[in-house]
Amino acid sequence: MLYYSAGGSVRRMAELLAEGVERVPGAAPRLRTVPKVSAVTRTAQPEVPPAGAPYCELRDLEQCAGLALGSPARFGNMAAPLKAFLDGTSPLWLKGTLAGKPACVFTSSASMHGGQETALVSMMLPLLHHGMLIVGLPYTLAELNATRTGGTPYGASHFAGVADDEPVTEAERSLCIAQGRRLAEIALKLQR
Repeated sequence: MLYYSAGGSVRRMAELLAEGVERVPGAAPRLRTVPKVSAVTRTAQPEVPPAGAPYCELRDLEQCAGLALGSPARFGNMAAPLKAFLDGTSPLWLKGTLAGKPACVFTSSASMHGGQETALVSMMLPLLHHGMLIVGLPYTLAELNATRTGGTPYGASHFAGVADDEPVTEAERSLCIAQGRRLAEIALKLQR
């Protein structure tokens, strides 16, 4: 699980996707994050995050069997820190390192119409350029039709509220776990 989380909701979703991966025998999740970036303040980020998942390195992507990519929605796009990291993956693209590996995406937004679906698609684009196989959420999951907050066939999503204080709902939780499980099952099938 590679994610950027500004207020904690995307981190929580990554943990739930990891729980789904753990439910698949033979699969093990690895949580990774990226440092903050800003065009306004160019302050150096610590080499190691003070808490939580370590910062992702290219070798983490080289070693993964599948990738779950998560970001808060920012004006209908992925957040700048995640985009900056992905912009630095050209060496992997040149070698075709990620080609043929499964990937999925997940997001959280401050409002119900905060660009969840377009943020998910924005994260898919670099993955498609890498030749990754996009894994969505099928409508066979009842929660996709039942949720009144987050959840799309493009990937798990969460309505966090303006203060990022809305808890992940039961439907959103189920969809995150299902997405992690689905990614792990497909990754193992492709490895065989």
